Amino acid sequence: MTWSRALKEAARSGLTIERTKLTPLIAIRGSVGVALVIGLCLWLGDPALAVSSAFGAFSSGIVTFQRSMRPRPVLALAVAGALAVSTFLGYLAAAHVVAFVLLLAGWTFLAGMAWAIGPVSGLAGTQTVAIMLVTVTLPTSVLGAAEHAALIFFGGLVQATLIVVFPVRPWGVQRDALADALAAEADYARRLRHDPVAPFDPAPLMDARLASAVTPRQARRRPVQLHGPRGLAERVRPVLAALADPVVGAPTEGPERDRVRDLLGAAATVLDAVAHAVRHAKPVRLPPEAMATLEVPATGPMLHGAARRSAYRLISLLADAVELTDEPVEATRPTTEAERGHLLRPSVPRLVPGALRALHREARWASHIFRHALRVAAVAAAGYLLGTALPFGHGYWAPLASVMVMRPDFAQTYSRGVARFCGTLVGVGIAGALMALTHPSIYVSAGLAVVCVALMYLLMRTGFSVTSACVAAYVVFLLGIAGAGWEQTVQERVVLTLLGGLLAMLSYALFPAWETPRLRDGLAAWLAANGDYALAVFDLYATPAERRPRQVRDALLDSRAARAAWEESEARAGKEPVRHRGLSPASAKAAGAALATMGRVTMILEVHLPERDAASSPGATAFAFELRASLEEATQAVRDRGELNWTELRAVWERWDAEDENRGVALRVADLLLDALDDLAEALSREPGTDRGEARGAEENSSR
Repeated sequence: MTWSRALKEAARSGLTIERTKLTPLIAIRGSVGVALVIGLCLWLGDPALAVSSAFGAFSSGIVTFQRSMRPRPVLALAVAGALAVSTFLGYLAAAHVVAFVLLLAGWTFLAGMAWAIGPVSGLAGTQTVAIMLVTVTLPTSVLGAAEHAALIFFGGLVQATLIVVFPVRPWGVQRDALADALAAEADYARRLRHDPVAPFDPAPLMDARLASAVTPRQARRRPVQLHGPRGLAERVRPVLAALADPVVGAPTEGPERDRVRDLLGAAATVLDAVAHAVRHAKPVRLPPEAMATLEVPATGPMLHGAARRSAYRLISLLADAVELTDEPVEATRPTTEAERGHLLRPSVPRLVPGALRALHREARWASHIFRHALRVAAVAAAGYLLGTALPFGHGYWAPLASVMVMRPDFAQTYSRGVARFCGTLVGVGIAGALMALTHPSIYVSAGLAVVCVALMYLLMRTGFSVTSACVAAYVVFLLGIAGAGWEQTVQERVVLTLLGGLLAMLSYALFPAWETPRLRDGLAAWLAANGDYALAVFDLYATPAERRPRQVRDALLDSRAARAAWEESEARAGKEPVRHRGLSPASAKAAGAALATMGRVTMILEVHLPERDAASSPGATAFAFELRASLEEATQAVRDRGELNWTELRAVWERWDAEDENRGVALRVADLLLDALDDLAEALSREPGTDRGEARGAEENSSR
C-alpha cells in the first residue's frame, strides 16, 4: 500500500462515526462521579482543586468503559492509584525542567511497555502520562503535591463506590459474551446450510471463555444461566461442522443432505433462543417447528454412519443447552463438588508474575511494543521541550496530544491523530462559542463540563473523533471554572494539538515497527499450533487406551490463540504503507484460509474420537509419526522462505488408504488435512523468495 492510500484510509477510519449500542445508565453513573468531585471542591471554595481533582474521576471513569472482564471497581481503584503516584512524582519534579523531562521519558516508556500486558493496561498507562503532563501547571510544594494526589485518588474512589452502590446490569459483560458466542454458533449453523465448509471465527468463543473466569466467591454468586451453556457451545461447534461436511457427514445432494439442512436450521433457531434467554435473563422460548425438526422421524430421510452419530449428538447437546438455560434465573445455591471446575480468575497479586513475564518477553529490539515505548517516550520528551520553548501558556498540550493518539501500530496512530485534531477543532469551537456568548459563572461552567463528560461516556464507542470533541469542550469549561483566559486557550489548544499529532505521525514514519516483515513468523506459529492440535487428535486414534482429552483441549486453545494473533497481525500489516517484505496480501489470505481449513478438519475428527477400549489404528500411528517430522521441517521452512514438501506424508497416507478397507473417519479427515497442507504450500509458492516460486519464475522466463 502506498503512503497516500494509507493516509487516506487512516483519515477515513479516524473520522468514521459508528452506530453502536449506548449505555445511558452507565454514562450517567460515571458523570455523577465527576460531578460529585467537582461539586465538593467548589463547595470547599477552591476552583483550582476542582479542576485538578476532576481528572481522577474522569480518567477512572474512562478506563471502566473499556472491554475488560475484571471487576469495574478494581479497575477504577487501580487507575486512581496509578494517577495519584504519577501526579505526586510530577509535582515534585515539575520545578526542574531536566528532572521533569527525565521523569517524563522514563514514565512514558513504562506506560508504553504496559501495552504488552493488555490494551486496558496500556490505556491506563497513557492516562497516567497525561495527568503527569497536566501537573506541571499546578503548585509544586510537597504538601500541595500530596494534597492533589489524594484528591485524584479520591476521584477514582468515588467512581468505584458508585459502581458498587449502583450496579448497572450485574454480570452483564459475562451474559453478553456468552450470548454473542451462542449467536455466532447460530449464524454458523445457518451458513453451513448453504456452504458445508463455511469458515467460523472463534473469537466469540474465546471471549466467552475469558468472561467465564471467576473467583471462588464469584462462582458461588454466579447466575444459574451462566454455569453450563459455554461448555455446551464449545462442543456444539465441531458437531455442526462434522454434520455439514460433505466428506465426513451427509452427501452433497439427496434426502440426507435435506435432512442435514433442516437440522442445521433448527439448531440455529434453538441457539438464538438460548442466546436471547442468556442475554436478557429470561426463560427460553422455542418455536414448536424447531422442536419437531429435532425429533428423530419415524419415517422419511434418515442419516447413516458418521452423519447419524453427529445428528444424535447435536440433538442431545441442544437439549442440554435448553435445560441448563431454562432454570430459574433467580435461583442461588452453594457450589457443589462437580461445579468447582470453573475457570479460576487469578487475583491481582497473582497477575504480577504474568505481567512481568509479558514485559520481559517484549523487551527486545524487534518487538513492536518495545519500539512503541521508545517512540512515545522520545516524542513526549521532545514535545514537552518544544511546547515549553513556544510562546504559549499551555505548551504541555502538544506532548499530551501525542501521547493520547500514539498506539503500537501505524493505522491506529494515524487515524487517531486525524480524529484528535478534527474532534478538538469542533469541541473547542462549540465550547468557545458558548463561553463567548453566555459568559457562564463558575457553577454553570462546572455543569457544562459535567454534561460534556456525560456525552463522552455515552458516545465513547461511536468514534475517537466524537470523544475528542467532548474532551476538548470539557477542558474549555474546566478552564472557565479556574478563571483562565479561555479565549487564548482555544487558539493554543488547536495549534498545540496539531503540533502533537504531527509529532506522533512523524515519529512512526522515522522509527517504524512494521508488522509486514513478521507475518511469516506469525504464520509459522499458527502452523505449529495447528500441528500440535492435529497430533493430539491423531495420537488418540493411535493409542485409544491412553486417552488424554485435556491435551487435546489445551492444543485447541493454543491453536485458537495463534490464529487470533495471526489475524490481528495480518490486519495491521494490510494497513501499512510498506513494500512487500513478508507475505503479499494474496499469499497471506490464501495461507490463512489453508490453516483455517486445517484446524476445521482436525476439529471434525475430534467429534468422532474412538472409545478407550477401541483397537489402535496402525495407519493413524504411522501418519501421526510422519506428520510430526514433516511439521517441524515445514515450520522452519515457512520462516526461512523455504519450500514445503508433503511428499512423504502423502505416501504414508496412500499406504494407509490401501490397507484400510472401511475408509474410516480418521482416514478421510487425514486426506482433507493433506489437501489443506497442499493449499498452504501452493499459497506460499507464489512468493518470489521461495524456492518453488523462483523455479516457477525461471520456467516462465525460459518459456518466453
